[in-house]
Amino acid sequence: MTAAQAPREPDPRNTSSQDAAPDHRALVELDRVSKYYGNIKALQDVSLVVHAGEISCVLGDNGAGKSTLIKIISGLHRHDSGTFRVEGEETVLTNPRDALDRGIATVYQDLAVVPLMPVWRNFFLGSEPTKGAGPFKRLDVALMRETTRAELLRMGIDLRDVDQPIGTLSGGERQCVAIARAVYFGAKVLVLDEPTAALGVKQSGVVLKYVAAARDAGLGVVLITHNPHHAYLVGDRFVLLKRGAMSGSHTKGDVTLDELTRQMAGGSELEELSHELERAPSPDRPGGPPAAGDTP
Repeated sequence: MTAAQAPREPDPRNTSSQDAAPDHRALVELDRVSKYYGNIKALQDVSLVVHAGEISCVLGDNGAGKSTLIKIISGLHRHDSGTFRVEGEETVLTNPRDALDRGIATVYQDLAVVPLMPVWRNFFLGSEPTKGAGPFKRLDVALMRETTRAELLRMGIDLRDVDQPIGTLSGGERQCVAIARAVYFGAKVLVLDEPTAALGVKQSGVVLKYVAAARDAGLGVVLITHNPHHAYLVGDRFVLLKRGAMSGSHTKGDVTLDELTRQMAGGSELEELSHELERAPSPDRPGGPPAAGDTP
C-alpha cells in the first residue's frame, strides 16, 4: 500500500468535517494546457485552479473537452503543452497510479465497482488489508466491514447493510460510497465525472450534499458537469469549455446563475436559434393573417 493509499486517521480535535477551515493553497493548477490527437485539438490553452476546501466546476456540452481534461488531471493522458502543477510543483503525470500517489482521485461515471460484490469489498477494491503471514495470510474481512461502516457514517452516509451487493444500491448511494472511499484513502483532490448525469432530482441532491461534505473535509474538488444549476449550488469557481477551448472563467461572486446558464447554453447562439425556431403567424392563432375569403 502506497503512502497515498494509506488510510487517514481521523483527527480527534475535529469531530465535524464542517469545522475544517479551508486551505487556500493551490493543490492543482493547469496553466494554458493543450492536448492534441494528430491534427485534432481536443484542448487548447485551458487553465484551471483547484484549492483545498473549494469546488471548481468545469462545465461544457458534449464534445467540449471535459473528458480530455479529466484524463489529463487523472494521469491517463499527458498534456502536450502548457504547465501542470501539483501543490506548486510542475509535473507530468505518467499514469493513474502516479496521480493517486500525488493525492488525486477520480470518480468516473461507471464508478469502477463490481455490482455483485458487497459494499465493503468494493470500498477496499484493489487495496484490501490482510492479516496473518505466509500460507495463513488472508483478507481482514472484519476490519474492512467495520472501517467501511465507520467511514460512511463519518461522511453522513447511513447504509442499511455494508454486506449487501453494491449493485443493489441506488445510483446516488453508489456515488456517495465512491466519494467516501476516495476521502478515506487520502485523496487531496477529488475529480468527479458527471456524478449527477444519470440521477433524478432527489438523488442528485443527495450526491451534491456529499460533494459539499468532501469540500468541507478540506479536499479540493473538481466537479465536471453539464448542469449549471447543480454547479452553482455547490461551486466556488467555474470554467466553461466549448469545443476544447475556454469560453469563460468565473468565481461565484462575479457571475449569476442566469448568466452562467446563458453562457453554458451558448448565449447569442441560443438567441439566434430561438429566432429561427419561432413559429410564423397562422390564421388559427391571434395576430395571424386573415384566411382567404375572410372579411378584413
